[in-house]
Parts: sequence; C-alpha cells; structure tokens
Amino acid sequence: MACEIKYTIFCNYLLQSGLLLLMLNNNVTNGTIFKLTNAVCESHNKSWVEINQCRLKAVQRNKAILNINLYILYPAYDIKARAQILTKANGYKPWLFDVTVDVCKFMRKNNNPTFKLIFDNFKNFTTLNHTCPYYGNQIVKDYYPTVNRLIKFPTADYLFILTFIFHKQKTIEVKVYFSIVEDLI
Repeated sequence: MACEIKYTIFCNYLLQSGLLLLMLNNNVTNGTIFKLTNAVCESHNKSWVEINQCRLKAVQRNKAILNINLYILYPAYDIKARAQILTKANGYKPWLFDVTVDVCKFMRKNNNPTFKLIFDNFKNFTTLNHTCPYYGNQIVKDYYPTVNRLIKFPTADYLFILTFIFHKQKTIEVKVYFSIVEDLI
C-alpha cells in the first residue's frame, strides 16, 4: 500500500492497527504447531503401581491426545514429583527446568510457580487434582496441549519427563516426546 506524504500518519495508523488486528486474530496457536510424538510410561515398582494404558491417539494431522490410566494398589502419602524438560541436541540435554516438588504439599497450597504452570496445563484432563493419599485409578484422559496454555518454546524436539517418587522410591516415570514448529513467515 503506497501512501502519499500528506497521508503518512493515517497510513501508519492503518498499518499498525491492521498489524495489531492480525496479531490478535492470528495468535500463537495459528503460528505455532505443537505436536505430541510419543509417550512412554514405566512403573519401576509394579507391586505398587500398574500402568493399564499409556498411549497417544491421533485425532487430526497435527493433533494427538494423550491417555494415561494407572492403578495405585496401596495408598501413597509421601509423594514427590520431578519434572524436567530436555531438548534434542545430539541426544536429549537438560534445557529449561528440572524441578522437584512435594505433591501432597503442592495440592494443598500451590506454592511452586514452575510446577503450577505444568499442573495448570493438564489439571482439567486428570483425576490427580486432589490431596493425598492417592489410591486406586488415576487417569489423564484426552489431554491435548494448546500453545495458549504453554510458555513460548523455540522450534525444536523436546522431552518432558515426569517422575513420581513414592515414599523415597522411584515408582512411575512418564516420558512425553513433543515437537514445536514456529511458523515465522
């Protein structure tokens, strides 16, 4: 759009407001593709936790949902969770955070901002949103991440590891592989 000199201010206003509207209508979900690529769940203590289901299900070309169904055989009162994000660079290397939190304290009072960010992302899809003790069926159903719920990541392949430690024993490890592609054009 070419502007004459006397209309420069008006043209700049139109360009800026047009760009603002474009940014508001084309928010980060339209410019970023978040794709779950693999999920692996492992029970390190099968006499305490049985994993019935841990799988991704493709529902669209760039959208997969995560379903995890596990059964805790005995009540757990002392639970710690370790969350890590690793990025792929000649193998997976630690990238953004590695945080450990006492789950029972966290569920009573959301006092860890990093873990709150993680938990807020999937709390609507799970039955893990109560205080201790944890016992019986625990489910994450039809979880799909949206970029609106996540912090901004650069284009790369990532690995999210969530390790649950019951009574000072590594009990469950959930690994979720995902990739993020930003459309910068």
